[in-house]
Amino acid sequence: MRLVIMFVLVSVLASCGGGNRTVVKSGGAVMRLSTGPISRACMASDRKARNPQLCGCIQTVANQTLDGGDQRMAARFFSDPHQAQEIRQSDRLNHEVFWKKYKAFAGNAERLCR
Repeated sequence: MRLVIMFVLVSVLASCGGGNRTVVKSGGAVMRLSTGPISRACMASDRKARNPQLCGCIQTVANQTLDGGDQRMAARFFSDPHQAQEIRQSDRLNHEVFWKKYKAFAGNAERLCR
């Protein structure tokens, strides 16, 4: 009997999933919502349009487009938008590479997270 109870408890805990949620969008598309540095920065921002669904969607797109360091850099833009301008205008090669990835991320997020 204890073995059955342990199996049921492990099964329930394994199904909890953690940091991802799924939302069905209009047209039947399924979007996974994630947690991470961008979703946390989004939720902490003072933007009126922020909500867990939008911020989770943006994080999901970030997970598909940006590596961890890029996500942390992009997350800073929520609290300091001027930093985005600084990086965009920077002459450093790593900032140029980042900015190209960031533009692709922003375009995808805008298209997918409406």
